[in-house]
Amino acid sequence: MAATDVKTTNRNVPLDRVRNIGIIAHIDAGKTTTSERILYYTGKSYKIGDIDEGTTQMDWMAQERERGITIVSAATTTFWTVNDPNSPVPHDSYRINLIDTPGHVDFTAEVERSLRVLDGAVTVLDAEETVQSQTETVWRQADKYKVPRIIFVNKNDKLGANFEGTVKAIIERLGANPAVMAYPVGAEQTFRGVVLLLERKALIWQGDETGAKFVEEEIPAELATTAEKWRSKLVEQICETDDTLINKFLAGEEPTVAELKTALRKAVIAYKLVPVYAGASLRNKGVQPMLDAIVEYLPSPVDVGEVTGTNPHTGAVEVRKTVNEQPFAGLAFKIQTDPHVGRLTYVRIYSGTLKSGQAIWNASKQKEERISRMLLMHANKREEIDQAFAGEIVSLVGLKETTTGNTLCDKSAPILLESITFPEPVISLAIEPKTKNDQEKMGYALNKLSDEDPTFQIKTNHETGQTIVSGMGELHLEIIVDRMKREFNVEATTGAPQVAYKETVRKLAEGEGKYIRQSGGRGQYGHCFIKIEPQARGAGYEFVNAIKGGAIPGEFIPAIQKGIVEAMENGIVAGYPTVDVKITLYDGTYHDVDSSEMAFKIAGSMAFQHASKAADPVILEPIMKVEVSTPDEFMGDVIGDLSSKRAQISSTNKRGNLTIIVAHVPLAELSGYATRLRSLSQGRASYYMEPSHYEEVPKNIAEGIIAKSGKAVTSD
Repeated sequence: MAATDVKTTNRNVPLDRVRNIGIIAHIDAGKTTTSERILYYTGKSYKIGDIDEGTTQMDWMAQERERGITIVSAATTTFWTVNDPNSPVPHDSYRINLIDTPGHVDFTAEVERSLRVLDGAVTVLDAEETVQSQTETVWRQADKYKVPRIIFVNKNDKLGANFEGTVKAIIERLGANPAVMAYPVGAEQTFRGVVLLLERKALIWQGDETGAKFVEEEIPAELATTAEKWRSKLVEQICETDDTLINKFLAGEEPTVAELKTALRKAVIAYKLVPVYAGASLRNKGVQPMLDAIVEYLPSPVDVGEVTGTNPHTGAVEVRKTVNEQPFAGLAFKIQTDPHVGRLTYVRIYSGTLKSGQAIWNASKQKEERISRMLLMHANKREEIDQAFAGEIVSLVGLKETTTGNTLCDKSAPILLESITFPEPVISLAIEPKTKNDQEKMGYALNKLSDEDPTFQIKTNHETGQTIVSGMGELHLEIIVDRMKREFNVEATTGAPQVAYKETVRKLAEGEGKYIRQSGGRGQYGHCFIKIEPQARGAGYEFVNAIKGGAIPGEFIPAIQKGIVEAMENGIVAGYPTVDVKITLYDGTYHDVDSSEMAFKIAGSMAFQHASKAADPVILEPIMKVEVSTPDEFMGDVIGDLSSKRAQISSTNKRGNLTIIVAHVPLAELSGYATRLRSLSQGRASYYMEPSHYEEVPKNIAEGIIAKSGKAVTSD
């Protein structure tokens, strides 16, 4: 769907009136539905988008509308005015920069990069499902970047909704300290509003229709005792975070609502408390109090205050305050290809200002870039602007070298901000163009798509000449192939998905690499000795130069390392990349005339192969965390089936009439599992999986993988 231009947004808002927030949650918790309600109630849209009808504003891609899922994070800007007399922030219009993120684990990179640049987040939970696996994953991602959050417990109108059970799960599974601010009035079909505990009043909606008005009422008699119990707990929780209030509280004097809200705002920004609200987005209930909470409790860029980084030249710590007067510093967190304006680079501005046409410095790549245009994005609609300020999230056109995670700054005041880390792909498939005409277009399309998505990788298998693409799951690769077809008009055929195995070694070993060629005139001479040893799982690759006394001249060391790294890519056992090893270069010899970088590169490769074969090499496979929700009567069949797939069952828990089975299963065993589970449970069970870790492949299975690869390992 083509991007379109939109009318100008009012941007003359002080920085303390800005909220950069994301909506994060498990798949199907109602993130996009909640985002659509936010846009409607803030006046950004005049018609609520519907996922089932494919009319949502935030899910604008054709694939998103067809599948009813979010694939790419979408950003928009809207405004909300708070009228709360006890508000901890001034009564004014607040600008909310909102990012709706995907819930599916295959698109985890979108969540990761959004959280890296946001000041706050709204976590949406399903009142019946409570805290699910992907919620735990995104919660940990938000913890990593210290993002303050509020929780919106959605779907209180759903059969089996359990608000108090959800609050309990927040404590047990997320390790959070929930401050319940709004308690639901009714549940399932009778859900009709919320009790605002601090204010001791109920908001009751007059219907389910769009924009239904709510009225303020006394707390229903049947809820009076429950509400008072939860309110007492809430007041105590807030007072515990503030020295002045705790003294008042202990003296038997209750602080005012305004004092409590001011203390709560500080506690939320300091990650001490997480306000919890209740609602049902699809039935248009409970969204307005949650909007008030976004403004009242989540931080503005001013509250975040400053960002720290390092000077790329000296390594010294650099600090930038979030003000327009400081030198410019920003982080590129997303690349997108727009059919009309070309390559868009989304940037969070941490300090300083930017102008269209300005030259900026990419501190990560040490290159100068020039901005040709600046845009504000509303999902896939765009609005051209002349300048941008500290605290804003904007799209820049014209940057050629900048990629996800790069720091952009003023060349005269360089700074390198913390980058963004992404998980490794776990699944791959071979892809081939259908016609010669598609060959060139496919290369262009794949490069563009990998530019946008850091978890999508492309490699060429030099032995077969095949192009291998890797991603986070089957759905991820399916969407990539679909986008190639629709956006780039590339017809391609794909092989069956293949598991992304890796290799490592089990013990310490030494190896020698000697490359000597004499063919008249100048020869080639490279000779080195290395040690290889295993590292902890996930520790990666480490190279140590332990050459003493100039046994190998310094200029040849990088060539040896390059040879080792290239050999590691092709593995030893079955041609898979070698990981989690430490390599120490400790000795060697050279020739004054014949030694060259090429000779030492080949010697490094030979030494790696020699050492690895002697170090007890093994194959590693990705293990997935699988969570199956099944009606009780099918539990035995489901567990039996998982056990046949080499699964390790971690736990089984009851939730209503369902049993939740958590297991760790090798990815290689999960091909076609969705169909298998449907047939086992008459279509009533569902499952979710996410990458967990890598483990050694059992010997009998490893032999099959090696036989298929055509490699054989011999110890020298």
